[in-house]
Amino acid sequence: MTRAAVFGAGSWGTAFALVLADAGADVTMWGRRPELCETINDTHTNPDYLPGVALPPVIRATHDPAEAARRADLVVLAVPSQSLRANLAEWAPVLPPSSALVSLMKGVELGTTKRMSEVIDDVTDAGPKRIAAVSGPNLAAEIAQRQPAASVVAAESEELAQQIQRACHSPHFRPYTNHDLVGAELGGAVKNVIALAVGIAAGLGFGDNARASVITRGLAETARLGAALGADAYTFSGLAGLGDLVATCMSPLSRNRSFGEKLGRGMTVAEIVAGTRQVAEGVKSCESILDLAGRHDVDMPIVQHVTSVVRGKLTPAEMVGSLLSRSAKPERHGH
Repeated sequence: MTRAAVFGAGSWGTAFALVLADAGADVTMWGRRPELCETINDTHTNPDYLPGVALPPVIRATHDPAEAARRADLVVLAVPSQSLRANLAEWAPVLPPSSALVSLMKGVELGTTKRMSEVIDDVTDAGPKRIAAVSGPNLAAEIAQRQPAASVVAAESEELAQQIQRACHSPHFRPYTNHDLVGAELGGAVKNVIALAVGIAAGLGFGDNARASVITRGLAETARLGAALGADAYTFSGLAGLGDLVATCMSPLSRNRSFGEKLGRGMTVAEIVAGTRQVAEGVKSCESILDLAGRHDVDMPIVQHVTSVVRGKLTPAEMVGSLLSRSAKPERHGH
């Protein structure tokens, strides 16, 4: 039996723990708050993040990182992307030296512009044979309800990708393998920013034409950045690219889409953050993605404009006007 440690008891970490349990794994979750861990163990539910969802008894929770990681074959990391480095520095000494390290996070680190797999390697020195990412249309509430879903397990090592694929292939969750870790991670990170833009458009009252336009142009921006970083263009037409983008941009379950919608209705970033427990990764990652694009001389106007809104330098209405007034270029050139 696979032993899995899931570090992070939020909605996606908990939902993926359920997937692993359904696939036959023995799962221990690490939670930041001891009282939430006690609730998970006592009631087999996570009422703070997935209310009403029954968790299998094989899922246990603990606040002790060493207890969570003990004899784990898979160590799954599901914390907010900007907190990964600090958290992982504390956990690294107790992680089994042969365990696979699996990122569920979709972000780019502020300051370093590193993808999450790069941060994991920085802190643990695990190398490409131990580091992977799971990405795709991963709306946690639907997965926790065991609705059909598919995702990508991306790793440079095909053997590692297949190991993780077997560990999370359940009757309701279909994982595919992909060697393009760069593309899968970029698709997951950039789509959060595009979802903010789609949400802003929806909050301003615009309809499906506007949303489809933002999604399509957002995919072009993502592919341009991917090309500059050596990603496989095919990745962006698959689950980790288009699939994740569509789900995150169109679903009311999407934190980033919902956050953008509130921005479009006139709320400030501080007001929205104060009213939610969930983290909308795109709000912080927009800065680092724009920085990453600048370092590689890649034009990403949607990301640039969303960043300006988040910084308070543009209103949502000004953002739309500025995007529409840009000089038109041939679409076949990716502009």
